[in-house]
Amino acid sequence: MNACIRAIVRQSIYMHHEVWGIVRGYLGLIEGHRRRLGLGSVADLIKTGGTFLRTARCLPFLNEDGQEMGRDRLCDWGIDGLIVVGGDGSLRGALALHGLGVPVIGIPGSIDNDIFGTDYAIGFDTAINNVTRSMDQIRDTASSHERVFVIEVMGHTSGAIAVASGVAGGAETILIPEVPVNYEAMLTRLKHSRARGKRHSLIVVAEGAAKGEEVANFIKSKTGYEVRLSVLGHTQRGGPPTAFDRILASQLGTFAVQLLTDGRSGVMVGRQRGELTTTSLDIAVNTNKGPDLELAQLAAILAI
Repeated sequence: MNACIRAIVRQSIYMHHEVWGIVRGYLGLIEGHRRRLGLGSVADLIKTGGTFLRTARCLPFLNEDGQEMGRDRLCDWGIDGLIVVGGDGSLRGALALHGLGVPVIGIPGSIDNDIFGTDYAIGFDTAINNVTRSMDQIRDTASSHERVFVIEVMGHTSGAIAVASGVAGGAETILIPEVPVNYEAMLTRLKHSRARGKRHSLIVVAEGAAKGEEVANFIKSKTGYEVRLSVLGHTQRGGPPTAFDRILASQLGTFAVQLLTDGRSGVMVGRQRGELTTTSLDIAVNTNKGPDLELAQLAAILAI
């Protein structure tokens, strides 16, 4: 998100706009926390993860009273247009403000890549690269000690991280919340691998599909194999963004500024099939985007 904020600020200044950053998202909007942003404010941010403006949950913004407070604050500040970067909750807030007459553009930022209207959300590529790097390191231990490793990754309702990193890391089995877990099929694959002489395996589990500990215990109880669990947790979210994410964030940020300047509102910018696109915020937040099941099937084929 820092790379995106940097692009928004610099494109805005290039187009002779005044730029303000709202600290801690909608909570900061309601409470009145903002800071003027200039060229120096975003220097060197492109290489850092997270958001220097910080973020926070804001329960009051879930209801109309809170949303109207946000609208009124923007009016008091004399803000002509708002750009919101984030996932489902952030974009729903942006849609609410649009309905209250605030000119607003949304930008998808989610490591789960579960936002409809874009092939990639900011942060997804960095997350799967973080997971793949961890899988490569874990595989060294799994191979040396002839163990099965169950790797639990983020994804309460989306298996996108598990699928993409599972393919990139050569996982033997990938469990995602969108597909019912088939424990017997998983055991069959493990036993087949052992029968052909493979003494180690990696199983990637999205946290919304099953608990990694339960999967590990099941395998151990049914096979007697030596099994270890690794829960990657928040290591997936941080660190320097990949080049792909930096470029994507820069493109979406500048595009959003251009749209606001042209008088557009109520849309989310995205990148589909290599082109910058717009999608109605209403459609973006109310349309389900499932995982790439063809990619999941490819992973199963390549892991035979």
